[in-house]
Amino acid sequence: MRKVDEGIRQVLSEAIPALKDPRIGFVTVTAVETTNDLEHAKVWVSVYGSEKTRAATLRALEGAIGVLQARVGRELRLRRTPHLAFVYDRAVEHGVAMTKLIDELAPTDETDEQPS
Repeated sequence: MRKVDEGIRQVLSEAIPALKDPRIGFVTVTAVETTNDLEHAKVWVSVYGSEKTRAATLRALEGAIGVLQARVGRELRLRRTPHLAFVYDRAVEHGVAMTKLIDELAPTDETDEQPS
């Protein structure tokens, strides 16, 4: 299933930027989880921007499911094209928040200056 998941991720990563919907912001397909029977595929996406931008992008992606499923089916030629469901991946957001926390909590080392 990893090959199928990666194939779907790659197709969608190329197809989403080609969509002409202005509601779609900067999207990264971070992962895909396909069921063993190829009935469903959960597509994890990261969206750059505000909460409003994220919500608009997810609505636009839901509206484009038919086009995106057709492209997946055409390019991968699976025995069954899975029904796509887009889910916002908060991992990137959490990673940025953790980095900020670490930076804030890390002691500033003023002894790095070399004596002259």
